[in-house]
Amino acid sequence: MPAHVTVITDSTSCLPDRLAAQWGVKVVQLQLHIDGHVDDEHRFARADLIQAIRDFRAVTTTPPDIGAFFWAYQEAAASGASAIVSIHLSGRMSQTADAAREAATQVSIPVYVLDSATLGMSMGYAAISAARAAAAGADIHRVLDTAQNRCRTATELLYVDTLEYLRRSGRIGSAQAMLGTALSIKPLLIVKNGEVSPHSKVRGTKRAMAKMVEVATKAAGNLTVDLAITRFGAEDELVEVAKQIGKRIPNVRDSHLVDASAIIGAHVGPGALSITVSPVS
Repeated sequence: MPAHVTVITDSTSCLPDRLAAQWGVKVVQLQLHIDGHVDDEHRFARADLIQAIRDFRAVTTTPPDIGAFFWAYQEAAASGASAIVSIHLSGRMSQTADAAREAATQVSIPVYVLDSATLGMSMGYAAISAARAAAAGADIHRVLDTAQNRCRTATELLYVDTLEYLRRSGRIGSAQAMLGTALSIKPLLIVKNGEVSPHSKVRGTKRAMAKMVEVATKAAGNLTVDLAITRFGAEDELVEVAKQIGKRIPNVRDSHLVDASAIIGAHVGPGALSITVSPVS
């Protein structure tokens, strides 16, 4: 019998609960802090978080406790897993993968911790593909290779209404160079080399949305891809981008409209929107 491989990721993958349950992917929660109250991110109401951010209240984030990973790994082992692939947020943005590696030393089965060098549904689709491979009986190395390939080939585009929230949280990366632009200039960002990097500057939200679609379309090319549009308080823009993407990229296997994790939202701020283009291996 082939070894049973379990796939684990963290909540910044933005995986909808339905998808995670369908493919047996365990999601470990990062922690959100609002005015000194600390809990797993999914326990906070999104509207309350958005209001806290807009009110400039104390909002911070931390990786999961090592214990959260340990018990997730122990549960997988108790359920019959002989190995685990654990896929996590870029190490240049968070110490989440470090916590996972520490926990991995304390369990009896092999745990392969993958720093995705990205975030959001680029990581989410990698977890789903890895779980699909595991369900088909792939060995641990094939499952790991599948996840690595999906992370490496995905494009994660990000629109933010302002760079202020990224600056405040310290996650701005090389996009620091775009600070100080006029208020009407909207930054289009990309996750590159594990950090948030500048892509282009566009005047006005509508033009920024159109530019995102253009860049996403180019990234997809003639490939078959999985698409995701992820929002954090960007309802109107989400609907418009979704309509344009459907017209411009024909070779789509799976597509999802999802809510950004509260952790990502705390850093990018209200009005943010991302597009994930993940080529199907």
